[in-house]
Amino acid sequence: MIECQGDEREFTRNLGLLKTIDLSSNNLTGEIPYEITDLCELITLNLSKNCLLGEIPLKIGQMKKLLTLDLSKNKLSGGIPSSMSQMTLLNDLDVSYNRLSGRIPSSTQLQSFEPARYEGNPGLCGLSLSRKCPGDEKSQVPLVFGKNVGDGEDIDELDRWFYIGGASGFSTGFWIACGILLVNRRGRHAFFQFYDSIKDWAYVKVMVFVVNLPEVIRR
Repeated sequence: MIECQGDEREFTRNLGLLKTIDLSSNNLTGEIPYEITDLCELITLNLSKNCLLGEIPLKIGQMKKLLTLDLSKNKLSGGIPSSMSQMTLLNDLDVSYNRLSGRIPSSTQLQSFEPARYEGNPGLCGLSLSRKCPGDEKSQVPLVFGKNVGDGEDIDELDRWFYIGGASGFSTGFWIACGILLVNRRGRHAFFQFYDSIKDWAYVKVMVFVVNLPEVIRR
C-alpha cells in the first residue's frame, strides 16, 4: 500500500515488474519481509538509514538480477546469508553499521567489496576484513617442518636428524658385524678368506689391465 498525494494505491500484480525500490531514510521499523525476495526482476534495493531489525532474508540470494543492495545504518542482526554468494551481478553492496556477525560467505563477488562496506559490525569476520574468524589463524600458519631460528641462522632439523640417524645406524651395524666376527670363529675365517679372494681377484684384474694398456693405447 502506497500513499501518494492523499491517494492510497495498492500494488499486487505489478510488483514482480519492479526494477527499483528506494525506501531509505524513512524510520522504517520491524523486519525486512521475506516476500521481498520474490521480486526477481529487482535491480536496486535501498533500505538504508532506517530502524530495521531482525535478519537479512535467507533467500535473498534468489534476487540474482540485483545490482545494488544497500542495507546500511539499520539494526539488522545475525549473519550474512550464504545465498548471497549466488548474486554474481551484484556490484554495489553496503551492510555497514548494523549488528551483523559471523563469517562473510566465501564468494569472489562478496569479497571484492571494500572493508568500509562491512564496517560497523563488530561481529563480522572474514577475508574482506582485517578481523579473522576463529580458526583462520591456525589454517593460515605455514607448515614449516624442522625450522628453528637462532642467531639469525636457520637450522634444518630434518637434515640434522637424518645425518644423526644415518651415523648411528652405520656405527651400530658396524659394531654388530665386528662383534659377530669376533665371537664366531668359523664366520671370521670365512670372512677373511672371502676378503683375500676378492683382493687377489682385484690384483689380477689390475695387472692384466696394466700389461694390456700400451696395446690399447696404440689402437
